[in-house]
Amino acid sequence: MGRQEINPDWARSSVIRISQAVRNGNTIYTSGQVAYDEAGNIVGGSDMGVQATQTFDNVRQVLAAAGAKMDDVVKITAFITDMSQYGAYAAARTAAFPHNIPASSTVSVPVLVDPELMVEVEAVAIVDD
Repeated sequence: MGRQEINPDWARSSVIRISQAVRNGNTIYTSGQVAYDEAGNIVGGSDMGVQATQTFDNVRQVLAAAGAKMDDVVKITAFITDMSQYGAYAAARTAAFPHNIPASSTVSVPVLVDPELMVEVEAVAIVDD
């Protein structure tokens, strides 16, 4: 299988010109996922834990569209805007990966693409064909 662009059937996908993921062979690379619902509304307000939960749900949906699941994730990189709420992010990460724990990096950033967003997560998954 060659390069394949992956985009779930989200209303917001028509206004954001990126691939939510790219699959090349058995490797899937997600774009940074944030706490948007399918319509593009931010979920969670100023609650890092709720935003992180929505973010990981979006990662899950993108992976499913690519034929993968969370257990296939081997590496994540997270960008968070408030390190004082890291514990809430970490709890959501733990809930998202109860079995196969991926390698993980977390980077503190001053702001994301929308100033109300608090967390963004990229994932790399490898699936068996």
